[in-house]
Amino acid sequence: MTIRSWLAAATVGLLAATALNAAPACAADAPYKVLVFSKTAGFRHSSIPNGIAAIQSLGAANSFTVTATEDAAAFTAANLAQYQTVVFLSTTGDVLNDTQQAAFEAYIRGGGGYVGVHAAADTEYSWPFYGTLVGAWFSAHPAIQAATVNVEDRTNPATAHLAATWTRTDEWYNYQSNPRGTAHVLASLNESSYSGGTMNGDHPITWCKTIDSGRSFYTGLGHTEESYTEANFVNLLLGAIRYTAKRVDANCAPPALSNSSVYQGEAFNATGGVQAAAHAPAAGGQTAGFIDNNDWIAFNNVNLSNVKGVTVRTASAGSGGTVEFHAGSTTGTLLGSVAAPSTGGWETFRDVFTPLASNAATSLYLVFRGSGSSLFDVDQFTLARNATTRQAEAWSSMSGLQVAAHGTASGGQTAGFIDNNDWAAYTGVNLSTVAGARVKWSSAGAGGTVEFRAGSSTGALLGTLPVTSTGSWDTFREASIPLATNAASMVYLVFHGGSGALFDIDEFTLIG
Repeated sequence: MTIRSWLAAATVGLLAATALNAAPACAADAPYKVLVFSKTAGFRHSSIPNGIAAIQSLGAANSFTVTATEDAAAFTAANLAQYQTVVFLSTTGDVLNDTQQAAFEAYIRGGGGYVGVHAAADTEYSWPFYGTLVGAWFSAHPAIQAATVNVEDRTNPATAHLAATWTRTDEWYNYQSNPRGTAHVLASLNESSYSGGTMNGDHPITWCKTIDSGRSFYTGLGHTEESYTEANFVNLLLGAIRYTAKRVDANCAPPALSNSSVYQGEAFNATGGVQAAAHAPAAGGQTAGFIDNNDWIAFNNVNLSNVKGVTVRTASAGSGGTVEFHAGSTTGTLLGSVAAPSTGGWETFRDVFTPLASNAATSLYLVFRGSGSSLFDVDQFTLARNATTRQAEAWSSMSGLQVAAHGTASGGQTAGFIDNNDWAAYTGVNLSTVAGARVKWSSAGAGGTVEFRAGSSTGALLGTLPVTSTGSWDTFREASIPLATNAASMVYLVFHGGSGALFDIDEFTLIG
């Protein structure tokens, strides 16, 4: 044996002994087999041999045998069947052909296990199933540096040995998407503890999930050679292997989506620039405050799949501004936006309303725009999930109106020939949970206002919408207002303005 070969063997042996001593034995496990796959078609990590040695040591102490390979031919149905789990150890690039991919997918869906380590997220970008399996693909990373890991779930076998926070040095990946909505996040990075994080303050770094009968576990840790002699990390790998090999159970279900309607502004899960501010008239006595241009707040586990609108309660002794609602990130799909006006004081609150588009994302970002600083405060916002649209010409009763034909209107007709003090009534509406209304109108006249009243043309005023000239009777525009709730089951639209034909109403939608 050459000196170089002897030194390499001694190094691996030392690593193995260190990892063995670091990891508790789980001798009660029924013996099983683990496949470690480390093929690279892109960047190759120097830590791969260390990782293999550490996993082999874990196996020797914990009832499993390890086969290490970089041969993709191992991915056949017959060969995979002998392994309880497969570790992708810092694989990179396109490492499996179509036939091998099909065999591996069938293995996972049929009950096999997968552990992805570090660059496993930099693998198989063109294979959709792998994206589901790993949970999120790699985007970029800053320089190796120390960071604080927040351990969110300390009941999982991979994280039960860790403290609530864990400071360590590694190469910290950013990801193309946030896996929180589809996986159970075990640990995340505190982006304020290091430089280069780009996930808007919600930065999962280790997670697990199930896919049909199979189990998946991924950790972004493990770039450095030193990681594989670090007891906390090696024990994390052991827990991941045991979980995916079905030698121990754990809760790896994605978070249940909240169907909550009301969210307190200061109860954000992540923020950029916003602080809690004390205001006695606010719900709970606090707001999301000190808001400047481009600040934001985020809320996790929000069910956006059936959302229809939102009412926002704001206060401002400043210039006011705009609240944008984005899905998934600060630059995600814009679901809707609403102006937050100056209310004349930080203790004076006003509701504003806007419809929202639904979305499959499970995190909601409120992004704030305006000029200057201290624009406005957000006390709370309320999501509405029901909507009922009525054609304006389908009234139950009316005064002064006629049906007007317009080819560009929904159904080809409107409630038209509207003069001052005309009205239309609609029965069978639920005003007890209403949050707002959206109105579609046209006008080649002077425009005016639409009042929403409960029960009669002089009943309780629920809200008022100004409608402007649109320049043509066939040019329609939409706008929304918040509405007060009421026990009545009939809503009256009462129209006001100057003289002559004011505007036409195509349809209106009650949201909430």
